[in-house]
Amino acid sequence: MAWIAALCHRLETVASRVVPSRLKRGLKQLHRVYLQARYAFTTGDLRNALRRLGVAAGDVLMVHSSFDRLVGFRGGPGAVIRTLQEAVGPGGTLMMPTISFTGSAVEHAARDPVFDARDTPSMVGLITEAFRRSTGVVRSLHPTHSVAVWGNRAEAIITGHHLTETPCGRPTPYGKLLEYDGKILFAGVPVSSMTFIHFLEEEIEPQLPFPVFAAEKYALRWKDETGAVGVATTRLFSPRLAGHRDFTPLVAELKRRKQWREVQVGCARFTLLRARDVYDAGCALADGGVFCYDQLVYVAPSGRSA
Repeated sequence: MAWIAALCHRLETVASRVVPSRLKRGLKQLHRVYLQARYAFTTGDLRNALRRLGVAAGDVLMVHSSFDRLVGFRGGPGAVIRTLQEAVGPGGTLMMPTISFTGSAVEHAARDPVFDARDTPSMVGLITEAFRRSTGVVRSLHPTHSVAVWGNRAEAIITGHHLTETPCGRPTPYGKLLEYDGKILFAGVPVSSMTFIHFLEEEIEPQLPFPVFAAEKYALRWKDETGAVGVATTRLFSPRLAGHRDFTPLVAELKRRKQWREVQVGCARFTLLRARDVYDAGCALADGGVFCYDQLVYVAPSGRSA
């Protein structure tokens, strides 16, 4: 049966060059229908996969996801969320980033937005948007790197996020993910989607040959669930880093340490990492002069070494 999937993919590739867009959409849909039938999986299959990975009751779990890539899942985003909540249980905590912009944070700030915790949509996937709207979920007020949280530690994790000097440092939900010995799940997405990497970048910034943050601070407005409006003054990540992060050394180091856990359900890949393991591996690489960026960011705009 695999030859059918390969044929559909090949037809898609050829079609993208020579056939009308309507036919291309039809071929893409045909491929997806085949995958949904061939690689169907249920909430029970997902529950078993989480258990095999090591997700347990009481965990603090940060989830990165793409519902589109969970091809074959017999349910909607709400079913994924409920399964994740069941996995960590009432004594656990479920976290998802609800970042509210695309492109760089600096470009976003230039548009002078008002972040509304109730209404500003998450731009990092359908599951995160459904999650932030779910009963019992609270959302931090940081105007660029907000986090939605459900469970035992929810209020402690989001409190004061908008008052921090940086979006992802020690006092933020990303720092608390390390503090609470949290785990990070990648559901159908690569490890490069990890927002915890920003916490690591801030920690190792003194060792980096280039700045992590833009030079100036930014004043960004937020609106809480009561409608009250305030201003958060924060540093934002340098636009020079966008598109230049290379996770290859970090992935290799985690696998070398046997700290990489992965299973496949249907045709979707699920990876689980411990925040502490990511932090320790990243710091060890930095101590050895190895950083998770391509060579382009090592050159300053003037052409001099950064």
